[in-house]
Amino acid sequence: MQFDSFTFVIFLAVVVAGYNTLGAWNARKNLLLLASYAFYAAWNPPFLLLLLGSTTLDWWIAQRIDAAAQPVVRKRWVVLTLLVNLGVLGFFKYNHFLLDNFSAALGLIGVHYIPARFDIVLPIGISFYTFHSLSYCIDVYRRKFAPTRSWRDYALYVAFFPQLVAGPITRFPQMRPQIENPRRTTRDGLGLGCVLIVLGLFEKSVLADSVFAPVADAFFDAVNTAGTGAAWTGVFAFSGQIFCDFAGYSTCAIGTALMLGFELPINFRYPYAAIGFSDFWRRWHISLSTWLRDYLYISLGGNRGAEWRTYRNLMLTMLIGGLWHGAAWTFVIWGGLHGMYLAVERGVREHLWPREWIAPWPLQFAYGLLTLVLVTLAWVWFRAPDFAAGFDIFRKLFLLSAPSLPSIALDAAQELALVTFAGLICTHWAMRNRDLRQIAQRLPAPLLGLALAILLALIVLSPGDNHAFIYFQF
Repeated sequence: MQFDSFTFVIFLAVVVAGYNTLGAWNARKNLLLLASYAFYAAWNPPFLLLLLGSTTLDWWIAQRIDAAAQPVVRKRWVVLTLLVNLGVLGFFKYNHFLLDNFSAALGLIGVHYIPARFDIVLPIGISFYTFHSLSYCIDVYRRKFAPTRSWRDYALYVAFFPQLVAGPITRFPQMRPQIENPRRTTRDGLGLGCVLIVLGLFEKSVLADSVFAPVADAFFDAVNTAGTGAAWTGVFAFSGQIFCDFAGYSTCAIGTALMLGFELPINFRYPYAAIGFSDFWRRWHISLSTWLRDYLYISLGGNRGAEWRTYRNLMLTMLIGGLWHGAAWTFVIWGGLHGMYLAVERGVREHLWPREWIAPWPLQFAYGLLTLVLVTLAWVWFRAPDFAAGFDIFRKLFLLSAPSLPSIALDAAQELALVTFAGLICTHWAMRNRDLRQIAQRLPAPLLGLALAILLALIVLSPGDNHAFIYFQF
């Protein structure tokens, strides 16, 4: 069930009511765990067994890591969990990708090999709950905390339904005190949670699905017949779509958790107002970018050692981060572009243009616009189905096939998408250093109620098709 479905509204109402009816904290945690498993089973019941097996294995391995006295034994256990988790992820997510590339490599040396095709369905949320489990075991290995002895508490950490299938990616220290210490729905949490859910649904149903998706889909599905105006409009529309889609999910997740008395970390902080690419990754999918930093970039050596190693580690982290998003070389290109952006920015900052030189606001704004344009161009590879389509899009964007281009005139839907995207950018700059939750709490009740009523009316009247959340495929 999706957050933007009537089924989820009923499900959430039943869970909140039952949660607050039960008195004992253990009973409420049991209810949350059962509700989380029911939520996951609603997608594809057999994969609940995979989630249960992965959870139980990592909970048990963490106990073995903690109990082992010899470093070599502890390392063997953590290697085992890495092999199992990444092996399962690789089988379901990268099976076809690896086989196709192996077949292509053999073809280069004259060997004709057609791999058998397996009808493999990707378990929803597998990338997210795999990262939850891996961070837990790695942190236990690093002696950052002692593992929990309660299987139920660990299972609830992994499967907590607001963030199970598309994040935010939480760390065990963030959730442990919330799981171990009693909590229940509060008036403030319920009110703010409802506000965030409505806002998230507005971002998803109205902006992503009704305004941006039709324009983006029309362009990316018919690149060959599009002109330059349609190309830029389609790319900007997808930039708006992917933000509103994913930020909408995260906002709903945070709001749902608040209704149950839990705090999830903020996952987006107005990224299209970022001043530079490191700033962008401090604002976009924050839980993933910090995960990659802490468990991949630092493990590779981070910025320790020779300067060239820092750039290598930066590029490898972003390439792997790109591949995490999807089993295709287009995602690797997307990650590589962001790696290049970060490396060039770091080199310029270290050797040519110190940070303080960009202090004047006109320079900051100009650099922010440059960041936005280059991030938007990178989104082409995130959405393009293959290399040919990606290169064709860039030819359209930069008039490299201008003689054959039709008119650059835009229709009403394209104009609406451009105006809405411009409004989204202005909103990000206006809110760049502000906290939405604090603003919502300070608004007079009548004004907040009016705003919510308008948003709800727009959600109900939204003419767009209902799309699955984009990040469900990852």
